[in-house]
Amino acid sequence: MNLEEAVLERLRHLPVDKQQQLLEFAEFLSQKTTLKTPLRTVRGLCADLKVDITEEDIAQARQEMWGNFPRDIL
Repeated sequence: MNLEEAVLERLRHLPVDKQQQLLEFAEFLSQKTTLKTPLRTVRGLCADLKVDITEEDIAQARQEMWGNFPRDIL
């Protein structure tokens, strides 16, 4: 007797409500094990926008944003 036959044999001896629970659990396991598409990185999401931001651009933006921020706050 293989695994599938053993499961079916056990299933047949269960009451209907337990069979329904087993079916729901099997569906849960099936959904849990399906392959999920990997998440794309931010760089991958923006690849088609043809945006090229350099380290110098980032440094300049930081300077513009935080250049006048007071440093002597107590």
